Order: sequence, then C-alpha cells, then structure tokens
Amino acid sequence: MAGRYFDQWVRGDILMHEIRRTVTETDNLLFSLMTHNPQPLHLDAEAAKASEFGRIVVNGTFTFALMIGLSVGDTTLGTLVANLGYDKIVMPRPVFIGDTMRAQTEVMDLRESRSRPDTGIATFSHSLLNQRDEEVCRCLRMALLKRTPA
Repeated sequence: MAGRYFDQWVRGDILMHEIRRTVTETDNLLFSLMTHNPQPLHLDAEAAKASEFGRIVVNGTFTFALMIGLSVGDTTLGTLVANLGYDKIVMPRPVFIGDTMRAQTEVMDLRESRSRPDTGIATFSHSLLNQRDEEVCRCLRMALLKRTPA
C-alpha cells in the first residue's frame, strides 16, 4: 500500500510525486465528450486558433482531475475513507496538448475526527506543474483517512 495513514503524516510534509503524464489530444477529447462539455476552445481547432491562446486549451476539469490522480498513489491509496471536499481551486495558466504534468503535495493541516476515533482529516495542498515548472492548477483537498490499524 502506497498511501499513508492519518497518524503517519506531519504538518508541512512535502511530496514530489514521481509519476508524470503527457496530456494527449485523446485525453482532452474524450474527457470533454464524456462530461458533455461542448466548449469550442477544447474541441474546435479553428475556433481555438482564433482565440487568444491560438490553439486548443485542455479542459480545465481534466487538468484538475489529473492533478488529484497523480497525487493519490503517494497520499491516500488504501487509506482513504472519503474525500470531504476541495477548496480554492485555481488555474493560473492553461494546459495545452503535449504538455507534461507533474504534481506535488504539501500537508497543510491535520485534525482528529470528532465523530470517528479511527480516522483523522488531512488537508492537502496539491499543485500541478508543466514541463517548464509553471503552476497550472492548485487546490486544497480535505481527506478523511484511516488511522494505522492496531
């Protein structure tokens, strides 16, 4: 199991996730279609060419989902009870087809669960960076985690 239990985290822990992912045209197209997002900026090369970006911009909700996915193996794999919420999602730069993404995580807060003594709540700050080390997405994620089994 790769994820950590609640009591194995320390506030301030920073993880540089090793898995990287190059975004493909198929990723963007399928995600946009599966989520019924008809935004021409994501699907229409000619419309995107006429935009300020000059090319297709990857669907932002895919970008967000990829950031979370890249972090799971090192953070919550096998220890997650539930994701309780996401906050302060920002996308300071666009993602383009062919960009290679990597994620990093910092533990911002840890608190005991008042209603479930076998769990705790970790607040993670996730950040997604492209191949130029430019931040393209960040958010806070609150996760209810199991404690180390007795």
